Amino acid sequence: MKKIFLSMALAISMMASAQVFEVGQLTKLNTPTDTDVKVAGVSPDGSYVLITSGSNQGLRRYDVATGKTTTITTAAGAGYNVQISKDGQELVYRETNFDAQGLRRSDIVRLDLTTAKTATVAKGQRDMMAMANTSAKVSVSINDRKIVLQKNGKNIVLAPNGSNESYIWPSVSPDGTKLCYYVCGNGCWVSNIDGSNKQYIGHDCRAAQWYDNNTLVAMADEDDGHFTTASVVVAYTLDGKKQVLTNSSMIAMYPYVAENLIVFSTLEGETYMLNVK
Repeated sequence: MKKIFLSMALAISMMASAQVFEVGQLTKLNTPTDTDVKVAGVSPDGSYVLITSGSNQGLRRYDVATGKTTTITTAAGAGYNVQISKDGQELVYRETNFDAQGLRRSDIVRLDLTTAKTATVAKGQRDMMAMANTSAKVSVSINDRKIVLQKNGKNIVLAPNGSNESYIWPSVSPDGTKLCYYVCGNGCWVSNIDGSNKQYIGHDCRAAQWYDNNTLVAMADEDDGHFTTASVVVAYTLDGKKQVLTNSSMIAMYPYVAENLIVFSTLEGETYMLNVK
């Protein structure tokens, strides 16, 4: 029995110390600190970062090269699950309001960054909690605590871990073949795109982002029941490796990824860019 426990402890230790990335320079960006700023996204080439407030109020674009910040919208909900096109020239975001019955509804807006023109793609939408479009033309959302897969014009309701669970933070791998999601009170899972062949990743892999088809970048946050007390950025691979990418001297939250880059914010409203390869 002792040998079994020792083997398990060694395996956990090896997984925790396994290298996923070669970590490079950590840079603090000069983003505005006039509000409780948090990162809402980063362009695929890392040239700009999207920021919003802690409550996802408004959306601003920060240009990394010039340090210039441009306001995109001040609408409520705009900072939640913004979609950035593969070439970085187009954004899709939501503008949330309440109807006469007090129900929350969202207009889905498309913005062309080259012309600054906007178009409303859908009005008065309900239950669009977590859009996650990919280059594979597959997206997911959360409706009634379940995952809704949207592919080829069809909606498929998925509950890989059972219909009584609550699902959050769904995302589709870049090649469109895998689904990552978080089961409340349980942890992060990855399955085939149809919800089959599910694989447990870890409890401390929250708000995970796909870096590539085999690697997830997420936060491992802790709280005392009221406030976040600690959080680090972590990387997981589907073959069992785990690496902590930031140290405990800062509370690093909600990472977003680009090629060779990870961008995250802290509880103090600071924004950091971490080079990886």
